[in-house]
Amino acid sequence: MEKKSVWKRITGSREASLVLILAVMLIVVNILSGGTFLTLNNIYQIFLNNTLTMLMALGMLCVMLTAGIDISITSTLAFTGMIIGMLQKKAGFTNTLLLFLIAAVIGLACGFLNGLIISKGKLAPIICTMGFMYIWRGLAYVVSNNEWASGADVAHFAEFGKAGSPGPLIVLLVAYVFFFVLMKWTTFGRRIYAVGSNAEAARISGINVDAVITWAYTIMGTLAGIAGAMSVSIYASAQPNMQYGKEMDVIAACVIGGVSMNGGRGTVVGTFLGALFYAVLAKALPLVGLDAIWQNLIKGVVVLVVVLVNVITQRAMDKANLERREM
Repeated sequence: MEKKSVWKRITGSREASLVLILAVMLIVVNILSGGTFLTLNNIYQIFLNNTLTMLMALGMLCVMLTAGIDISITSTLAFTGMIIGMLQKKAGFTNTLLLFLIAAVIGLACGFLNGLIISKGKLAPIICTMGFMYIWRGLAYVVSNNEWASGADVAHFAEFGKAGSPGPLIVLLVAYVFFFVLMKWTTFGRRIYAVGSNAEAARISGINVDAVITWAYTIMGTLAGIAGAMSVSIYASAQPNMQYGKEMDVIAACVIGGVSMNGGRGTVVGTFLGALFYAVLAKALPLVGLDAIWQNLIKGVVVLVVVLVNVITQRAMDKANLERREM
């Protein structure tokens, strides 16, 4: 049996190629920053500041595996976050676990509506979620009633997400372990890949395609709801414009991690690496002294290069699989 070269092993795995790119970027940025980038405190801040993106990327993975997309997630986050903030400000709620459960249920309901309309109404995901993007954001402003929940209003809840607290990172770790098991070793995981790869073939094989799609969006909504509560806790405030426009960061993290926009391809490990890459990039650009006017430009170029590497890697994998079948 022919031994693979190191290069072929790297290009034969999306995750391995992304780890290599991430490692090179970390070394370069650490040198440019005078060795101040790779410190424990800085690494902690990277994870804390990007907890919401990393958490919602798991839900976006599920949605994109079905060849769908959800651009309403940060509106769901804002709507849920405003309710959580106002429950504390107006009703005096202080139970952290209960507030997270309420947020999850609200997000679940939002995601379920998306999934039901897309699966049963056969509405294009981009159109359906665009409509709900405006609906949930508008309801966030209605809930706020021209007010916002300040640090004093959510002081007790903010203890969970304050700087130095392990709470958000524990939630993130549990979520990634759970979804790794879910997508790799469960029937639901196999079904969601089957639906994204070929929905008609999945339907013929007995899979309830509509139910799988509905569940994917429901999971996405639930995680967006939890992220809404997390946002209130981490930033110690609730405002209707929370995380405005950040849904593109979540989608970018998934695409960088090798999740296909056409469905059926993507992993939890790849999603984590993509989200981590995007988080490190966002932290590194201002740290190395680049002007704000250049940061988005460079971010866009780097994202395109990484996605291109992913495409080349996928082609190499497909070619290798084809060669094995022809032997």
